Amino acid sequence: MKAFVAGATGQTGRHIVTELVKRNIPVRALVRDLEIARKILPPEVELVRGNVLFADTLAEAIADCDVLVCATGAKPSLNAMEPYLVDYIGTKNLVNAAKAKNIKHFTIVSSLCVSKFFHPLNLFWLVLFWKKQAEKYLQNSGLTYTIVRPGGLLNYEKIGGLVMSSADTLFEGSIPRTKVAQVTVEALFEDAAKNKLVEIVVGADSPDLPIAELFAKVA
Repeated sequence: MKAFVAGATGQTGRHIVTELVKRNIPVRALVRDLEIARKILPPEVELVRGNVLFADTLAEAIADCDVLVCATGAKPSLNAMEPYLVDYIGTKNLVNAAKAKNIKHFTIVSSLCVSKFFHPLNLFWLVLFWKKQAEKYLQNSGLTYTIVRPGGLLNYEKIGGLVMSSADTLFEGSIPRTKVAQVTVEALFEDAAKNKLVEIVVGADSPDLPIAELFAKVA
């Protein structure tokens, strides 16, 4: 296995890269700024400069990778096109490139509440709406996929066990980015994670069950 990671220097993406490296999985990271990436990512990581919006360059960037992790996401901006371009068009470009390269498994970090059009986060240029459209495009692509929808992302650890549920069943809660990374990477190893959409948070009173067991329980 060799993993291609888009959004590798993002706050969640960097944890995903670290988790892959911890598991001795070779990583090729798509980054926009090589200098910043060298400061953030482990030295073992192979870096390739690029952008998910440059569709014609992505197949070459993927090179010999056989699994793909998408951890991209629009940042708050005054540019009304940002979520459409990053969360939808960029993901669509990655999916198309993944198909061209016969990627074995495509995992993506999405978000809770993407099916709620009137959610307050959609005031940020319909960010959840465009994430949902990206999910649909991946699901209809024919690729083997796992879609991970985390709750509110935390930059610190939280006491409790992982809660994993099926689509549109969790509407609140939070989760450390490190835990999101663990789930996203574990999906690459579990048959029970293939072609599934899961929602995840950490619950203070939830048992600490193995991620593989939780994937198996989600329909």
